[in-house]
Amino acid sequence: MIAAEKELYEVWSVALIAVALVFVPYLAMFRRRRSHDHARKLEASVLGVDRPVAQYPHVDPAVCIGCGACARACPEGDVLGVVGGVAVVINGLRCVGHGHCATACPVGAIEVGLGDLKSRTDVPLLDDDLETSVPGIYVAGELSGLALIRNAVEQGRRVVDRISAAGASAPRRGVPLDLAIVGAGPAGLAAALRASRLGLQCVVLEREASLGGTLLHYPRRKLVLTRPVEIDPWGTLDRDEYAKEELLDVFADMVARFRIDVRFAHDVNDVHRHDGFFELRTPQASFAARSVLLALGRRGAPRRLEVPGEDLAKVTYRLQDAASYERQRLLVVGGGDSAVEAAIGLAREGRNQVHLSYRREKLLRVKRKNQEAFDKLVGRGRIQPLYGSEVERITADAVDLRLAGGEARRIENDYVFVLVGGVPPFDFLRRIGIHFGGSAAPTAREGAG
Repeated sequence: MIAAEKELYEVWSVALIAVALVFVPYLAMFRRRRSHDHARKLEASVLGVDRPVAQYPHVDPAVCIGCGACARACPEGDVLGVVGGVAVVINGLRCVGHGHCATACPVGAIEVGLGDLKSRTDVPLLDDDLETSVPGIYVAGELSGLALIRNAVEQGRRVVDRISAAGASAPRRGVPLDLAIVGAGPAGLAAALRASRLGLQCVVLEREASLGGTLLHYPRRKLVLTRPVEIDPWGTLDRDEYAKEELLDVFADMVARFRIDVRFAHDVNDVHRHDGFFELRTPQASFAARSVLLALGRRGAPRRLEVPGEDLAKVTYRLQDAASYERQRLLVVGGGDSAVEAAIGLAREGRNQVHLSYRREKLLRVKRKNQEAFDKLVGRGRIQPLYGSEVERITADAVDLRLAGGEARRIENDYVFVLVGGVPPFDFLRRIGIHFGGSAAPTAREGAG
């Protein structure tokens, strides 16, 4: 009996040791992760990056079990964490709307959306049909606050379906157009295709000289997130990512095949109601339509540094072809994905000397894969980051910067790429009567590098 008890004791001892060897390291790792997430949350709150400008995960704390599956599923890696046993948004600026967190949550505690629009000063107030506070004017795409091409396409389609259903039997009374679409990006072109399928007369007004909307400002060969989506009646974008050039070719095929009426270099500067319809004015012409879809994007006009020398020919506000720069001294200004992608592209080409100037102490808003590629190039000496710096003056062959602590530094330079975002078209929207949430006027917070 004693021998049996001793044997049982030994078995239990071995089992307890085995459990301890597994459980204790796991518990230590669990505590380290929670402590790390707590520190990240505090830092993000201080820096203001926990407050998103578009869609983001909404966590129901009453349902969340704090398992961390959402944080592990996020491709961006830094949006969510677990603090106090509940998943929380840590870096909301990095959320691009993948929605993988909601899919991974085992208890359904997460929904990706825009939150309460009544408190959002940076998103137009829209009803369930994406109609603004001005009856007959709709918004789709980035301007609605949702990122990803899939969302833009689905919104463009929804708006046209709503317009078709509401005006199926209403005569145009001499107005030639059922719909005027402002913007030839994914939302605008998807809406135009749907209008063609439904027999609606429409025109697309694009201020640029070619198709693509915001995509035009992306660097050459940049991969664009889409997630599979059907574009009726053209077909289906069936991959998660496409190169910029592939999508632009798709858009050109849509326009050619379905004979979409796109007017390039038509910058709409006024929209007003006149005798029961809308009149849209551009420098070249005016257009009358029963309904208007604003698919403008959020970028607007490029944001300037407002420093001496910024009007020199060496300064540009977008990079399209990094391969055209070889053995050049280049400065990229900004800390978002556009700036980081430009620096990466330029550093990989032609033995360029690349600096990146960013006013904060580290990158905070970039996608994980961009951060990893950037860090590798920094480690190899191909990119020299100048954190905590601001441009003070640009000359023909140099740039003067002010570093943290007030130190001045001059770097020799051939070209400057100012990629600090754009000024969203909020003033234009307010001018034509569209309301935003909150008590304050909408701000151009996003994109400020």
